[in-house]
Amino acid sequence: MAMKSAVDERVNHDILEGRARSIAALFRDRVSRSGNREAFQYFHNGHLQSVTWSAARDRVYDMAAGLMSLGLTIEDRVAIASTTRYEWALADLGVMCSGGATTTVYPTTMAEDVAYILGDSGSRFVFAEDDGQVEKLRTHRHDMPNVVKVIVFNGEAHSGDEEGDDWVISLADLEALGRDAREARPTMVDERIDLIAPDHLAVIIYTSGTTGRPKGAELTHDAIVYEAAAVHAIGILDQNDLQFLWLPLSHVFGKILLALPLQMGFPTAIDGKIDKIVDNLAVIKPTFMGAAPRIFEKAYARIAATVAAETGVKRQLMDWALDVGKQVMELRAQGQAPGALLGIQHAVADKLVLSKIRERFGGRVRFFISGSAALNPEIARWFGSVGLIILEGYGLTETSAATCVNRPSLGGYNYGTVGWAIPTTDVKLAADGEILVKGPGVMRGYRNRPDATAEVFDEDGYFRTGDIGEIDANGFVKITDRKKDLFKTSGGKYIAPSLIEAAFKAQCPYASQILVFGDGRNYATALITLDPDAITAWGAANRMAGKSYAEISQTPEVRELLQGYIDTLNQGLNRWETIKRFTVLDRDLTIDEGELTPSLKLKRKYVAEKFKANLEALYD
Repeated sequence: MAMKSAVDERVNHDILEGRARSIAALFRDRVSRSGNREAFQYFHNGHLQSVTWSAARDRVYDMAAGLMSLGLTIEDRVAIASTTRYEWALADLGVMCSGGATTTVYPTTMAEDVAYILGDSGSRFVFAEDDGQVEKLRTHRHDMPNVVKVIVFNGEAHSGDEEGDDWVISLADLEALGRDAREARPTMVDERIDLIAPDHLAVIIYTSGTTGRPKGAELTHDAIVYEAAAVHAIGILDQNDLQFLWLPLSHVFGKILLALPLQMGFPTAIDGKIDKIVDNLAVIKPTFMGAAPRIFEKAYARIAATVAAETGVKRQLMDWALDVGKQVMELRAQGQAPGALLGIQHAVADKLVLSKIRERFGGRVRFFISGSAALNPEIARWFGSVGLIILEGYGLTETSAATCVNRPSLGGYNYGTVGWAIPTTDVKLAADGEILVKGPGVMRGYRNRPDATAEVFDEDGYFRTGDIGEIDANGFVKITDRKKDLFKTSGGKYIAPSLIEAAFKAQCPYASQILVFGDGRNYATALITLDPDAITAWGAANRMAGKSYAEISQTPEVRELLQGYIDTLNQGLNRWETIKRFTVLDRDLTIDEGELTPSLKLKRKYVAEKFKANLEALYD
């Protein structure tokens, strides 16, 4: 049955009950309230540019009017195929204000899959980032008869078109068309916004399935607005915050993080360059950021390696400071404040060591939010010990991302859990431990797939998440594994691979990815890849300077190094869970090779099939 929090959580239910009718109305209300305040930041020629809500509204309304002039009607689908950037946010808001529905497309998606998504969604318009994305569309134009116009952010608008064919136009062309339309009829966008209902379609997000065609989850305006209102209602963010948003906006996590500022009014700095995240943190100095666990794993590994390299008094000081920080963190997690002596020690430790670590992340972070995959509790505790709280959350594409989240208040977070359910969302467990969800954020169904939709809802209207979990007496939800990822050894013992994988990455600072394998086998094995920066630095310190990742990864020294971490891992596992053998790939897994999702989550089945020969060899 469902469990309610034993803690008296303060929730502003007026915010939830008075939420906007649509994303477009929410945006319009925000401009009305915060017109001259900062809305967005983005990099241009290496420098941060600032945009007010009113300035953003002018461009958004021009885009909306432009789309309406091209014939867009309410719930018409408009695809966006682009990396995370400021124009993505504007285009999406333009679609919302015109009454359309956004179809998200990852820029790494292959041309054939793009054609399928656009055809299945019935998209009539496409925003494309550059000529590369446009070329994907051109090669499959005959498969997308519904697409009447392509709007390109960067690139040659008409290059390659047939004579007299203006199928592709520039973003500037669309905005100019919208300006002309608004001059003739100034109220046209506001009139359209007034027609958008809460149950109208707002976005279709296609799940990145590894087998068969992806399914498009249909989310309504009210689902997205509810998510933003629910986060606002628990009081963890306000207009004085500053968000750094790098996550793929084609992912539901990024989409919800883009909606939060519309509700609360804080500015958002947008830049999708993953290799620049740490550098950008120092420049932007955000107060919070959402990220996938891999980002925290990499940051932890680098800082831990730096600490380990210190010697003498400096090393002793750092170890002492981290230990003091850990004691304070554990007390606060239990809802307690440190005593007088520990408080004084913590103030000293913070001044000498902990604050220096926080400066690497901009120095102003109040908390991070982790989602899209499991975060190892020990990594979360380490960040907590230096004063950087990671609020792990939980949700799926089908539940509009935020189903549960930890709170930064005393007693409001519990390491190893994904926190409490957000207000008015009901979370309970099925008889087999599967997590079931019901609430305003749950999708209305899969696009063109009534059969698949029926399969994921039970007789009471609860969405079957496919995740196995637990709910404690205080309402904290813990995810133990994906139902479909659990496997059984030939001895009949079940193994939850993701928990083992997260534990290994927390222990081994040189690991990038690990896949635990063993379905139907008599013992478990693992496929391991290494973090290129970490292992080349290790190699340079171990007489392998100048050697490549591929060369270093296949040396006996690296096998011995990893075996030590595997042995430590195995000490904490049940006998049937222990890793008996492992292999190390000569390269890391990548998004471009289709082995990781754009949010850096391992595509388990695809990787296991791709490297089947490597895994099979471990049983010879």
